[in-house]
Amino acid sequence: MPKESLPSQYFDQLYQRHEDPWNFEGSDYEREKYTATLKALPRPMYDHAFEIGCSIGVLTQQLATHCKRLLSVDASEIPLQKARERLRDQPHVQLQCMSVPQEFPDHLFDLILVSEVGYYWSPSDLLQAQQRILEALTPGGHLLLVHWTPYVEDYPLTGDEVHDSFQEFARLSGRLQPLHHQQTEQYRLDLWEVR
Repeated sequence: MPKESLPSQYFDQLYQRHEDPWNFEGSDYEREKYTATLKALPRPMYDHAFEIGCSIGVLTQQLATHCKRLLSVDASEIPLQKARERLRDQPHVQLQCMSVPQEFPDHLFDLILVSEVGYYWSPSDLLQAQQRILEALTPGGHLLLVHWTPYVEDYPLTGDEVHDSFQEFARLSGRLQPLHHQQTEQYRLDLWEVR
């Protein structure tokens, strides 16, 4: 496993080879996971949500119906072009190229979604992301994590390592209350609420 976070060039190269490298649009796995992700949301509507790692915007489009405002970011500009096309009739959704955690929005959110992105971070970047995420969540806000759990050689971390690290961070901070946990053969979902 690499020790550094995967750079934006890694994703640029993937998207240059294929506009939907993980088959977000057609995969049964993705469709089932998106359904579980949205079902896990405790509220029908959020004032201002932040999606880290939106890719071509398939989940973003579904999440947008649960948000008055939604900021969705990706480390590569290439998939954002397709996401902008997909969401062109959703003016409450803002799409930006941003490399979290080095870059982070200067806003407060009542929902932050980290879906299939945490294992691209190095352990030190994961810790930085956790701190920035906690600082950006309003009291009573929700943090939702969803990750593929099988081992991938290219990734600095596994999905389980990401979730286990967030669990430990939540315990040490004393500010994140676990609300929901779901584990399947392929992915893991965890939800916390800020105290």
